[in-house]
Amino acid sequence: MEYPTTRRDDLIETLHGQEIADPYRWLEDPDSAETADWVSRQNEVTEEFLAELSGRDWFRQTMQRILRRPRAGTPVRKSGRYLVGRNDGEQNQDVIFVADSLAELLAGGRVIMDPNGLSTDGTTAVNGYTVSPDGKTIAFAVSEGGSDWLTYRLRDLDTGEDVADDVRQAKFSVPEWLPDSRSYLYVHFPGGGRAEGTETSAQGGGQLKLHRVGAPQAEDQLILEFPDDDQLMFWGETSHDHRYLVVHLVRGTENRNRLWLIPITDTDGTSGLGEPIKLIDRPGAMFEFVRVADDRVYLHTDLDAPRGRVVSCVIAAPTGDDLPDFDEVVPESDSTLSTVVAAGDGLLVEGLADAQPVVQRFGLDGTERGPLDLGGGALNLINGQPDQREAFAGMSAVVAPNRAYLIDTETGETTPLDGLVSAGEGGWVPPDYTVRRRRATSADGTEVPYFLITPGDEQEAEADGPRPTLLYGYGGFKIPIFASYRAIWPAWLAAGGVLAIANLRGGGEFGTDWYDAGRLTKKQNVFDDFIAVGEHLAETGVTSPKQLALHGGSNGGLLVGAVLTQRPELAAAALPAVGVLDLLRFHKFTVGAAWTSDFGDPDDPDDFVTALAYSPLHNVRTGTNYPATLVITGDHDDRVVPLHSHKFTATLQQAQAGDAPILTRIETDAGHGMGKPTAKIAAESADLLAFAAHFTGLRPDASLDSRR
Repeated sequence: MEYPTTRRDDLIETLHGQEIADPYRWLEDPDSAETADWVSRQNEVTEEFLAELSGRDWFRQTMQRILRRPRAGTPVRKSGRYLVGRNDGEQNQDVIFVADSLAELLAGGRVIMDPNGLSTDGTTAVNGYTVSPDGKTIAFAVSEGGSDWLTYRLRDLDTGEDVADDVRQAKFSVPEWLPDSRSYLYVHFPGGGRAEGTETSAQGGGQLKLHRVGAPQAEDQLILEFPDDDQLMFWGETSHDHRYLVVHLVRGTENRNRLWLIPITDTDGTSGLGEPIKLIDRPGAMFEFVRVADDRVYLHTDLDAPRGRVVSCVIAAPTGDDLPDFDEVVPESDSTLSTVVAAGDGLLVEGLADAQPVVQRFGLDGTERGPLDLGGGALNLINGQPDQREAFAGMSAVVAPNRAYLIDTETGETTPLDGLVSAGEGGWVPPDYTVRRRRATSADGTEVPYFLITPGDEQEAEADGPRPTLLYGYGGFKIPIFASYRAIWPAWLAAGGVLAIANLRGGGEFGTDWYDAGRLTKKQNVFDDFIAVGEHLAETGVTSPKQLALHGGSNGGLLVGAVLTQRPELAAAALPAVGVLDLLRFHKFTVGAAWTSDFGDPDDPDDFVTALAYSPLHNVRTGTNYPATLVITGDHDDRVVPLHSHKFTATLQQAQAGDAPILTRIETDAGHGMGKPTAKIAAESADLLAFAAHFTGLRPDASLDSRR
């Protein structure tokens, strides 16, 4: 296949005694005219190829029908107000509704924010919101073009009128209101804006600032900053009784943190902050705030409990860097404790039993009160408030995005809130499917579980194979992966394809030990696990290498890139999306240095050797037959900057010895994925699936799907 010409420079640098070629470094600047021209030419070639795929129209129509289904999120109750996001199926962004009672919300409520009017192309999104303690003002975190950069905007909840008070240059936080309802805290990054993919745009941990509504942002009070440790990140949340600001402090994306409680003061009705109580000032484990009660604080931790537990302690700074004396509330069990929410007079606790959620109620004294009856394969959200009887949960399944439930925290009764979506299913009926649990054996003998999801009922699930199969994985940052909803899954199943979702080491499905076994010097285990699942699918007759496609995004994009360079014969197609693919320079751009928790620090000689061994960009070998590859990115992704995908694409195109195409699909005016408008999701998903279907032999036929 003929690709656009990509200039190769003779750039070689010596790193830790090794010469490393970087001929496409010029692609690191996303705003240069030359990069823009390269992006345009690559997209033209990709579009020409995709336009000829026989299944593209089918997947486009199917994705549009899937995404046209009316849908709603999970309600939250804040300061006496009820809020929920809804989408009628035709909107690029969810619309936020508010009501003064749950009954009013179920009846419709009133629109308080419609992001679809903030931009002409639907790329401006609301990435979070909070309500002031007096229930009068709502603060929105607004993102443009998929960027991580946020602007905070305020609106009066009674009148719907904007409050003239914008705060800019924020990231990774939503406004956290103080009790006076006239002050909030946020995380500020000086010099912020649409981050460029250049080394000078690398960002540290930011500043925790206090903003007074109506005052200029330039007058905001600096609360916390650590200039001597620019990777120390932090965020705050107020306790439900408004006595403390609870601050989590963590280096990058580590799963160990410090935890401070800062007393909230009141001076003539204006909230302020006192001196911090450094409850935990030695980051030896994970500590997540749950609630305070009288003089005690309740925490979710993996201290001496790799699968997690709940503890409590007196609110007082221990001596030196000692830890407090903890009392155990909910002990460690065989299930991984994933989420703990304070609700009513107790706790709602999500445990993962073989990567499948079970939610139980506990008293603050640790008394078990029984499980909740919630359906679905994954918990999207669970929220509640201490001393409030109502709580809410949202569950998803492989083909269903969200079903919300009302929880009575006293009785444990759960009630589906199907009335949140009033317009039916929009003419689309999800396909039947069967989920089975399978296990592969990795290179070191470790059992690696995965979900095997086949179209049809139990009898059809046993149909003779092999069949075209899409294998998905992530394996990093202690993030658990479930048999949960992604918009592409029902389309692939409706076309007759098989889906496999792997639970790889490095994830959070089985606790801290499972996570630690897939990071730093053990990162190769993640790739071995993914390879093992692919091989097991072939060995058991589910699929064959000629019918297998690999897919993952972000850290999962790294996973796919590493596996396709290590085992190019494993699959017929590879679909790495917004992946971290240059493991020698990831730490030099935007927030990349935060990821050394999993990837190590390339400036360290030992970590450099480890990263070089699996870095996808540096393990492409000229003259190799690589599988058909579609590299997906956004032209201004300011989390995993597009240079990773651009340089990897150019390198693969130059090295490919076989006939399979190496293409890239670069979404313009798009970021890492958050806030992506519905239209862009539909188009990108259809192209990904059509590419995978073409090279695995899946031929979607309208006769398979009578749901038109």
